[in-house]
Amino acid sequence: MTQRSTFSSALLLSVSAIAFSITSAFAQAQNAPQQPPQTQTQQQAQPPVQTQTPAAKPTQPVTPKNDNTPQTSPAPSTTNPASSSPQPQSASPAATVPPRPSTPTPQPAATSSANDKNAPPAPRPTVESEAATGMRMTDVPQDLRSPSIALGGLFAAIGGAHLEPDFKTIADATPDEAPSRLLQDWQQQRLQPGFSIKTFYEQHFSPPIRREVNYKRRANENIFDYIQGMWGVLTRQPDKPIAYSSLLPLPYAYVVPGGRFSELYYWDTYFTMIGLYESGQIDLMRGMIMDMASQIDRYDHIPNGTRTYYLSRSEPPYFALMVDLLAQHDGQSTYRKFLPELQREHDYWMDGAAKLPRGQAYRHVVRLKDGTLLNRHWDDLDTPRDESYPEDVETANNAKSRPPSDVYRDLRAGGETGWDFSSRWLADGHTLATIHTTDLVTIELNSLMAHLEQTLAHAYAVSGKLKLAGHYGDMAEQRTIDIRRLMWNDDQQAFFDYDWKAGQQTTVLSSATAVPLFLRIATQAQALAVAETIRDKLLKPGGLVVTDRHSGQQWDAPNGWAPAQWMAIKGLNNYGASDLATEIARRWMARVIGTYEKSGVLLEKYDVEAPNISPTGGKGGGEYPMQIGFGWTNGTLLGLMNRYPLQTNQILQRNPLANQAPIQALPPLDPYSAEGPEETTPPASQPAPDNKASDVSAAEAPKPTQAATTHPEPSSGSSADETTPPVHVDHETGAVATKEAAPSASAQSNDAKDAAKADEPNKAAPAPENKESDAAVPEPGSNLAQQSKGAGAAEPEAQPKR
Repeated sequence: MTQRSTFSSALLLSVSAIAFSITSAFAQAQNAPQQPPQTQTQQQAQPPVQTQTPAAKPTQPVTPKNDNTPQTSPAPSTTNPASSSPQPQSASPAATVPPRPSTPTPQPAATSSANDKNAPPAPRPTVESEAATGMRMTDVPQDLRSPSIALGGLFAAIGGAHLEPDFKTIADATPDEAPSRLLQDWQQQRLQPGFSIKTFYEQHFSPPIRREVNYKRRANENIFDYIQGMWGVLTRQPDKPIAYSSLLPLPYAYVVPGGRFSELYYWDTYFTMIGLYESGQIDLMRGMIMDMASQIDRYDHIPNGTRTYYLSRSEPPYFALMVDLLAQHDGQSTYRKFLPELQREHDYWMDGAAKLPRGQAYRHVVRLKDGTLLNRHWDDLDTPRDESYPEDVETANNAKSRPPSDVYRDLRAGGETGWDFSSRWLADGHTLATIHTTDLVTIELNSLMAHLEQTLAHAYAVSGKLKLAGHYGDMAEQRTIDIRRLMWNDDQQAFFDYDWKAGQQTTVLSSATAVPLFLRIATQAQALAVAETIRDKLLKPGGLVVTDRHSGQQWDAPNGWAPAQWMAIKGLNNYGASDLATEIARRWMARVIGTYEKSGVLLEKYDVEAPNISPTGGKGGGEYPMQIGFGWTNGTLLGLMNRYPLQTNQILQRNPLANQAPIQALPPLDPYSAEGPEETTPPASQPAPDNKASDVSAAEAPKPTQAATTHPEPSSGSSADETTPPVHVDHETGAVATKEAAPSASAQSNDAKDAAKADEPNKAAPAPENKESDAAVPEPGSNLAQQSKGAGAAEPEAQPKR
């Protein structure tokens, strides 16, 4: 039984009666009589918060023993025992996959279930220290249950009254007393004459701070200073625990995305960190990685975001890439320092893999009929999402032929993908009620898992644990082979998601086809073919569109997103397609900077298909209005402007307002507006900008008014104990493997190489062999957290930078 499993199981205690009462309350009028819901009143301890007393010696987190089977909640509107438990799922009998050499069939995993009536109380974890931070931790009371579980029918009653335009506001609101007491008060008062749910809500809940501000175009504020100033606007100091709040406290300062997203989000953070690195804010970036490691130490995984209602799922695993980014500055000791957390991250995603039978899935792992082991997205709960409760109930009601619990699970898993939502997850390509995320083995998740396994191989190698280094190198190599075999479509010349139940690829072409290039998973021939597909089918006037489908969802056409642009540009440069990479960067920067010219803000996403630039970025689509801020847009734009100075200066010449010196600093407020930024007229002294996104000339640029300079090469520390690597280390990519090197990027131009090197970790050769650490190689999915803790305990002093 892994430490992650025990803690996760206790966090996700069965809430069948609560879930049923929530939906009942939501469906009825707020004053209609109903039976009091059964509630769970035990409160959990809050995740420990950092104090300033250094720990004498790092120790393991202590968690009570609990049932090893993840607990789930039945669907709110109906009970479906068959779908409410995450038992291994089987593929369709007709499912077939390309042939693969036979491997022994694992034995079925031992399973057990907990009776709801006899469920153990929620644990109060005592974490004495964190491996990554070495800081003493203390217990503070906080209920780790999501608000929908802790508040029962009261949560749905408040939502049903439509007191807030955005349901996330209700999920983020803080009750003024213990949820069990508040629920009891509501049950007593709601049947009294004249009771008002609005008054009750206003009396007992504090809404989250949104701090709206009229963020119009500020004269003489250039794009560079906007981004620099926004780091202060979006930075949050270490959290002070608030009783009964859904916010999960963090020990170090961090940057939030902006708008309605006032907490830390997992995959957003990596792309935000790119800008922090470019800005020289290494301490802030390092602290955010510490925050991520802190969450792994406390919850055994990094949640979707730092709210209690996100604890049942994660987001795409970018933690290893964050460690890579920090290693560029801090050197090879970074890998030893974060090795325990890297291992536990892998354990979380591979939980249940060791004994999973063929043709079945358990949580995040899928074993195909031929024995291939890959990953999918998952959520341990099958109820409506707290932050989108009414929308999820409506979606489930529209799915006439499916149990609501199945729909809720797939919606939640869709949230874990980071693409919430996209036609990629929809069986019919356009109807949200047909979402089937858990049936899909996705391109980027498995590419990221291969990178995580490469990083583990490297971290173990530099720690002298050579058998483990070879083991994870082999895992990365095998996963790379499987991605190329199952997800590559030779007819379409692109990578596609794989439906493990149907035994075939999906048909939605997306910008995720570039992720295997970004992480050097593709062969050279595949990469060049992907480049042509991107040029022909995904390249639009404002950059790359995320898919070739128009579904009304925000992760579909006509939208473009910063992470997709960044990974495609980097990936194409990795394989020598630098001309196309430059063109994508030029079009995207023109769209983003042109929008800034009109509105004075940067946005979460942009309509890249429109020939003309909109000051609001386009219609957006999805579940909420356009958000401004915005962390990953700011970070990647700064990275691109520093790498493409010629194109940047051309664009700035056509957008003069974006290139003037600032006259005042940004206010310390969140720029939040449900309506989006307002368009204003440029000053009369300046020529009005041309709105056409595709008219940025590639000819010789006029003399710039402000020069954009290339970012200097990041210095990388080196270990004093470097030696010949026992396994193959590709010093271009940092990848570690035992049999096959990553594809060479020798075809790149010198300029493309220089641009690509700025973000690639300089993973040095490993330390001499440590005979005491040559432990037995584990089964896939087994827990190495206990063993790997020792790897980060004795960290050498910082080494001189190279």
